[in-house]
Amino acid sequence: MAEKLRIDKYLWSIRAFKTRTLATDACKAGRVKREGTNLKASYEVKEGDIFSISKAAEKKIIKVIALLYTRVEAKKAVLFYEDLTPEEDTLKFKSVFMPSVLIRDGGTGRPTKKDRRDIDILQEGWFDEEE
Repeated sequence: MAEKLRIDKYLWSIRAFKTRTLATDACKAGRVKREGTNLKASYEVKEGDIFSISKAAEKKIIKVIALLYTRVEAKKAVLFYEDLTPEEDTLKFKSVFMPSVLIRDGGTGRPTKKDRRDIDILQEGWFDEEE
């Protein structure tokens, strides 16, 4: 007989949440749903189930391919679920929360005071029109 697997343990084992407690809290807060219905942490996962998970502003839709009872490395964990999140939603999330990073050439040393001001102006998106 196959062992039963709770949704909080499954979400933790596939690395959707960093800890099992966070997965349990997400269930209690109504951020884990199946067909629009909030799930309790004790919900038993079955192969083929499709879940909607909300973490902050990120929303994911995953389909259970196989049950995973223990936490494994990320490369192996992705084999146990299929990400059904629409690509435009994924790109929208990345563009909003992944700000462009200013890259400096290696070996140029610390920025001067003027460089630092220029960097601050670029990062704030503020440009002085008088100059």
